[in-house]
Amino acid sequence: MVLTPTGVRFGGRHLPCSIGRGGITADKREGDGATPAGIHHIVGMLYRPDRMPRPADWAQPIGPRDLWSDASGDAAYNTWVRAPYGCSHERLRRADPLYDLVLITDWNWPEAQPGRGSAIFVHQWRRPGYPTEGCIGFSRADLRWLAGRIVPGTRVIVTAR
Repeated sequence: MVLTPTGVRFGGRHLPCSIGRGGITADKREGDGATPAGIHHIVGMLYRPDRMPRPADWAQPIGPRDLWSDASGDAAYNTWVRAPYGCSHERLRRADPLYDLVLITDWNWPEAQPGRGSAIFVHQWRRPGYPTEGCIGFSRADLRWLAGRIVPGTRVIVTAR
C-alpha cells in the first residue's frame, strides 16, 4: 500500500483515503493527530463479529472488554489490553463503525517508545475527507476490499509531503 497525495495505491487500484488532522510527519508524537511517515507493516487485523463476518482467516474478534493503551508511561503502551485497565486507553468496541474493522500497523511497536504515538491503525473513515487522529481511513467498502487481499507484513508506505 502506497499513500499518495490523492489516496492509496494497492493491488492495481487507487483508493481514496483520509489521513491525520495533523498531516504527515517524520516526528510523530502522542496526541499530535499526525500520520507518521515511514514504511510500516500490517501486523494484525481486528473486527467486530457482531457487525460483520470474519474478513480474513487471521482476523481476531473485538470483544466488549478490548481496549488499546495510549498511556505512554505504562508498560502496556501501544498494545491491545482488556478492561479493567486503569490507564489511558481507547475503546476498540465503539458505538460508531470506525473500528468495526481495524488493520494494526507496527508503528512504535512491539517495543514502544514513550510519547512516540500509539494506535496507528487503518480503519473506516467518518466520511470522505474527514481527518483521522493519525490513522489512515477508508470507506467501509474499500477497507473490506483491502482486508480480503492483504496479509500480515503487507507494507504501508507513507512519505512526507
